[in-house]
Amino acid sequence: VQLQASGGGLVQTGGSLRLSCEASGFAYSYWAIGWFRQAPGKEREGVACISNLDGEIKYVDSVKGRFTISKDNADTTVYLHMNALRPEDTAVYYCAAETTIGVCSWIQGTYDEWGQGTLVTVSS
Repeated sequence: VQLQASGGGLVQTGGSLRLSCEASGFAYSYWAIGWFRQAPGKEREGVACISNLDGEIKYVDSVKGRFTISKDNADTTVYLHMNALRPEDTAVYYCAAETTIGVCSWIQGTYDEWGQGTLVTVSS
């Protein structure tokens, strides 16, 4: 499986962006796709996750009510809709796939594949 993240860019505070994570070679019974981000000088953290096991969705507290994760009907692309962006959302955003049990986790070691990252910059 290969993951291609895209959609990053420069936006003003309060603006919106939609990130896409396109998966190729994806043929797993159970999977979870997580979005993670790494801000300058900080550790990478989990942001949102969606799985096809019971439709589980989870968010980190700092983005709840502002970010929405979704997927297309073909299960080939996962989106991260980001609204009300803040300067502290500035980071490189990565998508990652867990393809064994399809459970969302913030533990990065559980993910098998990672995309290349897309930069989101929110200006104040």
